Amino acid sequence: MKKAYPKYKHTDIPWVELIPSHWETQKGKWLFHKESRPVREEDEVVTAFRDGEVTLRKNRREDGFTFSLKEIGYQGIRKGDLVIHGMDAFAGAIGVSDSDGKSSPVYNACTLKRPGDQWYFCHLIREMSRSGFIQSLAKGIRERSTDFRFATFGEQLLPVPSLPEQRSIAAFLDHKCALIDRFIEKKTRLIELLKEQKQAIINRAVTKGLDSEVPMKPSGIDWLGDIPAHWEVVQLRRLIRKIEQGWSPLCENRIANKNEWGVLKVGCVNGLVFNSNEHKTLPANLNPKQEYEISQGDVLMSRANTKELLGSASLVKDVRSKLLLCDKLYRLHLKNNVDKEFFVYSLRNHSTRIQIESSATGASDSMQNISQGKVLSLWLTIPSKKEQKEILYYINQELTRISSLGSKIEKELNILQEYKITLIAEAVTGKIDVREWQAKDENFLSTPQNQEIV
Repeated sequence: MKKAYPKYKHTDIPWVELIPSHWETQKGKWLFHKESRPVREEDEVVTAFRDGEVTLRKNRREDGFTFSLKEIGYQGIRKGDLVIHGMDAFAGAIGVSDSDGKSSPVYNACTLKRPGDQWYFCHLIREMSRSGFIQSLAKGIRERSTDFRFATFGEQLLPVPSLPEQRSIAAFLDHKCALIDRFIEKKTRLIELLKEQKQAIINRAVTKGLDSEVPMKPSGIDWLGDIPAHWEVVQLRRLIRKIEQGWSPLCENRIANKNEWGVLKVGCVNGLVFNSNEHKTLPANLNPKQEYEISQGDVLMSRANTKELLGSASLVKDVRSKLLLCDKLYRLHLKNNVDKEFFVYSLRNHSTRIQIESSATGASDSMQNISQGKVLSLWLTIPSKKEQKEILYYINQELTRISSLGSKIEKELNILQEYKITLIAEAVTGKIDVREWQAKDENFLSTPQNQEIV
């Protein structure tokens, strides 16, 4: 079981009420020195990520960053520095650098003034972030940001155990967090496999049917292969009566209340289930174009989206607010020979995705488009209406089963993540005593509720 220290004392630290009676409290500026090194020619950009990793930017990703034409005020970062992002520390951008490099002046590169364990202090300061204390220091700089430069950090009181205890706590957390992270990684991979299984079920059912013994025939399309002999391969234009595109008024970026009109965002179709909350509010001074009002039974498809999500579709099964079609969505009016839900699954299958992605246009993968003409030219496999219903019943049953299993795994993941957070918080603030802890082989991580610190 978790072991507490024998005695505790009250502190003047706003976010820590009690610490072990023999621990000290010291200000950050008494513990750390803020480095200000020149940049060397070989230095590359170091980034502090919100998950606590501080590494060369190229080791993670380079998209989504602003690149400076002139690196004014850049400083040298060295491996082992405790790095605090002055504007993003509130979100966890705090860690120990694993590389030499350079960074913008918004970063605080800190080194200990006396012997200490930088990993203990890394966990401690990240706990300051997670607890919301750093965010509480905000002075209206900008939304979801706090100016946590060294001058502010230096004035904060920190709990300071002895050096051997710092090392024990850091080693304990390194070992335990690695175990938890491995377990989380396995569970996360299992969720990805379940998603792949869902897609495989859809692909198979809407292109091959449910009867593995049925006679097959060539589809005439290389990327589709054989299909049941009694099925048709038709272009989408033969399945719809009309295709329409919405409009793009300047909207307020909030969800509309029941008395307001909302204009859908493209994200409403990113999953198989229509998400009515993915919309913006139409300003009161604009009259709604009610010919674009969304109704139950509408089939929607994204016209403009990222490469992976372009052509996403869903069936509107429930409308609880007044919503309008946006210009990044198509509304497809189907003929009676195709079931709407079966049609949505057909747009989701692998062979249709190949067509959509090869027909897309756009300067980058972050925003692709597909024209009405290309949509109408998509090839789909269509069985009888009766067989469509049978396939739908099978798909929905299988997806429900897999979703139930996925929900269970996600719940376990949440428990593990919460346990990890609690474990770190308790260790760095002295709620648990790990001085006598020793690492041992732990090939199986029991449920967090039963986990013992040994």
